[in-house]
Amino acid sequence: MTRLLELPPGDPGIGPHRHSGPVFGYILEGEILFELEGQAPYRITAGEAFWEPGGDVIHYTAANLLPTRTSRFVVVMLCAPDVEMITMVDDQELAAKAGSRIPMAE
Repeated sequence: MTRLLELPPGDPGIGPHRHSGPVFGYILEGEILFELEGQAPYRITAGEAFWEPGGDVIHYTAANLLPTRTSRFVVVMLCAPDVEMITMVDDQELAAKAGSRIPMAE
């Protein structure tokens, strides 16, 4: 599945979730904050790419860092058969894994 996603100015994106398969993305314009389980959050800007493995890895954040401009990116998602593309992570699991999140580097 291929999608063009737009995050309005300052949009925090959807909450923590998982994808059923790998995701490949490219930032067309703007700047986002990206955080996956096991990685410190990091900034991605226009012209840069990202990926996530999908499966059991939690995708915590994909937020627009720009307060006055929309950020746009295209994603290609490989979907597992008969599995939802996005599964939200519940509060209980987030609480259980809270100690393993890596803070953003200064």
